[in-house]
Amino acid sequence: MLQILWLDVVDSTQKYLKEVISKKELDTPVAVVAELQTDGIGSRDNRWESQKGNLFLSFAIDKKELPSDLPISSASIYFSYILKETLAQMGSAVWIKWPNDFYLHEKKVGGMITTLCGDVLICGVGLNIVASPKSFSRLDIIPDKKELLERYFTNLEKKVLWKQVFSKYKLEFYKNQSFFTHINNQRVSLRDAILCEDGSLEINGERIYSLR
Repeated sequence: MLQILWLDVVDSTQKYLKEVISKKELDTPVAVVAELQTDGIGSRDNRWESQKGNLFLSFAIDKKELPSDLPISSASIYFSYILKETLAQMGSAVWIKWPNDFYLHEKKVGGMITTLCGDVLICGVGLNIVASPKSFSRLDIIPDKKELLERYFTNLEKKVLWKQVFSKYKLEFYKNQSFFTHINNQRVSLRDAILCEDGSLEINGERIYSLR
């Protein structure tokens, strides 16, 4: 049974969860949700700007509890896509830009970072629900956070196989073609990227894996 801790303020839900897991103060599966975080982590070690009322979530799952066919390098795609499906069930048109960004139309509304700490996978999620920084956007719905998380973790408990998630994600991958990703701090076009079955990309003959 997954335990959810609700905090008012924390520096980073991901940092907090890593610390308590490393000290064995909490057992997996466990999640931490904050109303506000003061030092959130974004992609490429950027700071994720926090505004009260948005979703700041981290959760930890033991590696042995993951779907048997899930490539660990594509965990961000897997967990992001299931959250995307959960939001769609609640009426959102959000989509996933490879490998871990939540987009609404042309603007980013959130992201996910996954980190393997020993035998525990820690996933951190930031999602703009009520407000967004400049150049970003927010969701097209305002879900009740408790209901959203209840639905999301119920969907995760089904342990849907990677191949099932991938088959649906692949159908939507064309949405990436007008965007870029960052590889080794270089901005790379996704126009001609080929999505491989393990979730990696083939760009100009080179295989690219998600490192987030």
